[in-house]
Amino acid sequence: MSELKVYNSYSRQKEVFTSLTPGHAGMYVCGPTVSGESHLGHARPYITFDVIYRYLQHLGYKVRYVRNITDAGHFEEEGREAEDKISKKAVLEKLEPMELVQKYTNLFHWAMAQFNTLPPSIEPTATGHIVEQISMIEELIKTGYAYEKNGSVYFDVKKYASSHDYGKLSGRVIDDLLETTRELEGQEEKRDKADFALWKAAAPEHIMRWKSPWGVGYPGWHIECSAMATKYLGKQFDIHGGGMDLMFPHHESEIAQSTICNHIAPVRYWIHNNMITIDGKKMGKSYNNVIKLTELFSGNHPLLAKAYHPMVIRFFILQTHYRSTLDFSNDALLASEKGLKRLWEAYEKLQDMRYGSQAAGNEVQDKELESRVTKLVTEFDEFLNDDFNTAKVLANMFELVPVINSMRDKTIPVSAISKETFGWLQKQMKIYVEGILGLKNISEADHSKFKGVMDLLIEIRKEARGRKDFATSDKIRNQLMGLGISLKDDKDGTISYSIE
Repeated sequence: MSELKVYNSYSRQKEVFTSLTPGHAGMYVCGPTVSGESHLGHARPYITFDVIYRYLQHLGYKVRYVRNITDAGHFEEEGREAEDKISKKAVLEKLEPMELVQKYTNLFHWAMAQFNTLPPSIEPTATGHIVEQISMIEELIKTGYAYEKNGSVYFDVKKYASSHDYGKLSGRVIDDLLETTRELEGQEEKRDKADFALWKAAAPEHIMRWKSPWGVGYPGWHIECSAMATKYLGKQFDIHGGGMDLMFPHHESEIAQSTICNHIAPVRYWIHNNMITIDGKKMGKSYNNVIKLTELFSGNHPLLAKAYHPMVIRFFILQTHYRSTLDFSNDALLASEKGLKRLWEAYEKLQDMRYGSQAAGNEVQDKELESRVTKLVTEFDEFLNDDFNTAKVLANMFELVPVINSMRDKTIPVSAISKETFGWLQKQMKIYVEGILGLKNISEADHSKFKGVMDLLIEIRKEARGRKDFATSDKIRNQLMGLGISLKDDKDGTISYSIE
């Protein structure tokens, strides 16, 4: 089996993955800011890193997966008005800030469950780690890389850049940063426009506020992740993930403050997923093209022709390599739905098939087919080891679909390949389809709804018979029969139904 190679955004090349502690892997992924509903753009990183989490476990690593919840602050400086998203939205929705946070955290967890993502090992919140953030800021001031002004604290970017490679992750040059930084609230307090906030003094009307050595205030966005990652994964850890849009300023700032505090570069492998676009434009509120996850699941959006099962969204995302842009369209989702159904039907057929005794052990009737199946299945591991290429794994699975269908239809005998290869095909398909890609049968939900409807009709019919309303009872039975559904009755009522 080939070695796992990952594309490190920091070095801009693929590198062999070697964990700091043999057999263990630490991964931090920037979680949501729970000031509103998650949208399709948010689905991509969490599905991407869910597959990475699953695959590392498949390789035998004991993974500590930390994904935070940003429930305070989120003071943004690059390209947007400085704001505390949580406080702002809480006022709009007439909710207590933590009431709003809980509402959207619950909704985020519900959506992630629909996508069949595994929960992280630890899910720390920014508000639960104010002490750790203050401690880091104190250390940054002590070392001379941060300064206080009017109750706010800023990181001295120019001083850091004079002795460190600031901008390497995002590819930005310090001089460019000074030219492109906008005039925002509090800029006059800074020594330099490129400096970012570690702590902001809270105005009297600011709802979320904490005491600190510099006065009452709230944390900057970047310090939150540094504090939580350090606490749960140590001064240096294996993988830090997130969307490409977080490279600057967020991840660049994380590197700077963590490096100074901990005297070591915090992350060995930076992994970033690319964006989802709509008609070539990045999905975002400024383009008015955001599709919330609840809208995807309900179909209640102008760009959608119908509702889509969460597994269709997951499948749609995994069909493209995580570092490539993924352009959304209703047609693409329709194609994904069709493709997933085709794959799942073949997968279920394969799992139901038995090799039988018509051929001896490992005799091979079709050496060319045996070789082809072996190659296609072997490449599952090779593709995932090559920077988690789910798109190529799925392409190979679709090459196997007609082979599986032909075996099921007996146009190709199962014994055309060896018993060993057949068993291996079954096992690897199960491991990858369900265990690593995390796909589920999209008809399960439909079956559950159908069963609920049938139980309701049977109950209504039972009540009608109890009232001696045989006309209604017969009407239900006869119309169901017209739909190919037969009811089986005994003296106590309907005991079962069958579908022709």
